Amino acid sequence: MERNDGVDEPGWDVDPEDEISAVVEMVGQHLKLRREAAGLRVAEFGEAIGYGEDLIRKIERGARIPRPEYLDKVDEVLRAGGLVSAMKKEMREARYPKKVRDLARLEAQAVELSAYGNHNLHGLLQTREYAQALFEMRRPAYSPDEVERLVAARMARKSIFERSPAPALGFIQEEVTLLRPIGGTMVLRRQLEHLLQVGQLRHVEIQVMPTRCQDHAGMGGEVQVLKFGDGTAVGRSEGDFGSKPVSDPKQLRIMELRCGIIRAQALSPGKSLAFIEQVLGET
Repeated sequence: MERNDGVDEPGWDVDPEDEISAVVEMVGQHLKLRREAAGLRVAEFGEAIGYGEDLIRKIERGARIPRPEYLDKVDEVLRAGGLVSAMKKEMREARYPKKVRDLARLEAQAVELSAYGNHNLHGLLQTREYAQALFEMRRPAYSPDEVERLVAARMARKSIFERSPAPALGFIQEEVTLLRPIGGTMVLRRQLEHLLQVGQLRHVEIQVMPTRCQDHAGMGGEVQVLKFGDGTAVGRSEGDFGSKPVSDPKQLRIMELRCGIIRAQALSPGKSLAFIEQVLGET
């Protein structure tokens, strides 16, 4: 059997300073205990699953995040009945940057999201190819592996649209974010088509802030507020409060006020979808 060493493959090493490292280490120990319980030495195990000894040792000591296909092969060889394969989702998410994992955790708990964006489309609204083009524009440039990790993490967050009960999601987008051809004309067209589809969901409202609007409460930059079922909330406003997430009621009231005014100044959801459809026809 041809072996997959994969030791030097970027993006799957564990940052010891990241809190997720403890989880990866625990999974590695679990895999080692299962291998030893089966009476297999590392060399024998490597032959059976088709992976190199160095990679197996790194995974078992928690220095390497196991790929989904690795876990599937281990599950098959050790006849774990799906118990090892069940770790795939958690290990896949362990590869995402901590900031993204924290944001996804908050979004998963939110019952309401309000967001205004003025540079590009909100991450939850982006198609895969739009997100990839966006990350590839970054300077200094991300490596191809970093781009792949960031895109995968962003796409995983879109599960918020499938939650039940569904959270109320409100997005206000600056007109220019619908016009800038990030990734090229066809990428933009498919992105606009996606917006029209998402905008039809009963729990989603997409509004457009026209460039010609004279009064604009969002000149300070992006704003996002997440509200939770227990009545608490977290918000972030570009340029305010250090651009960091805040939960202080006084600061949140400022953000909520700003979001409310921007929403009132923007086109209504119905007119916004008509505007997006018009832009699509002209693109």
